[in-house]
Amino acid sequence: MSQLLPIGLSPCPNDTFMIHALASGAVELPGFTVSPWLADIEALNERAIAGRDPLPVTKLSVHGFAHAMDRYRLLRAGAALGRGCGPLIVARTAVAVADLAGRRVAIPGRYTTAHLLLRLFAPPTVEVVPLRFEAIMPAVAAGEVDAGVIIHEGRFTYPGYGLVEVADLGTLWEAATGLPLPLGVLAIERTLAAPPAEAVEEALRASILAAQARPEASADYVRRHAQEMDPEVCRQHIALYVNAYSLALGEEGEAAIAELLARGAAAGILPRRAAQRGA
Repeated sequence: MSQLLPIGLSPCPNDTFMIHALASGAVELPGFTVSPWLADIEALNERAIAGRDPLPVTKLSVHGFAHAMDRYRLLRAGAALGRGCGPLIVARTAVAVADLAGRRVAIPGRYTTAHLLLRLFAPPTVEVVPLRFEAIMPAVAAGEVDAGVIIHEGRFTYPGYGLVEVADLGTLWEAATGLPLPLGVLAIERTLAAPPAEAVEEALRASILAAQARPEASADYVRRHAQEMDPEVCRQHIALYVNAYSLALGEEGEAAIAELLARGAAAGILPRRAAQRGA
């Protein structure tokens, strides 16, 4: 008899693409039935940090992971990490990042990596306004905030709101560190006895490889949960965020996570233990 294993994920195309084969039973995790628990990434961050009714395996922003490291440890598969995939700062008209001092900038949650990067690269007097990620572009377009940090499919759709790019936070990160940008990770409870982390990682890799081999098998599942329903946007999203680092972080991926945690801790944004423990 198999045991139910809830896995917290966002409804974004990269997450649903990666988990589909496991969720549908096409790939198995022996002894367990995987049940995706889909929620906005900030909701997943907050649930993990609060520690109430924690999910045994969950997607977290790297920022959120830093605040939940006592409960969770990193999985080496399922991450959103790479180059050319950073959050964008957008506004109604072109401005310099330095000109955002004292301005209201929408962010997709206090524990998102997007917020952490904004704090690292923007003036310290920026006034952050937390909003759900899908509400940010409409708020910027309507003049409710001066600028916004967009993630997920927003990277491909912001011109449709009449917005322009102010800065690519991923480009700033890569220029400063030479490393790929770590956005989100999958994490497993430290006290979870079964399944072992290695078995979950192996099943995740098998699920990703199955999706890449037959992308049409997951297409309906991905579109059903995506905020942006256009098939081409879904395809671009998956191509960008599901990559070799999703299969295995490797030394470079782990170094990138450790560097972001260390920089966040040095800036006083993350707990000091984040730099000490690293990835």
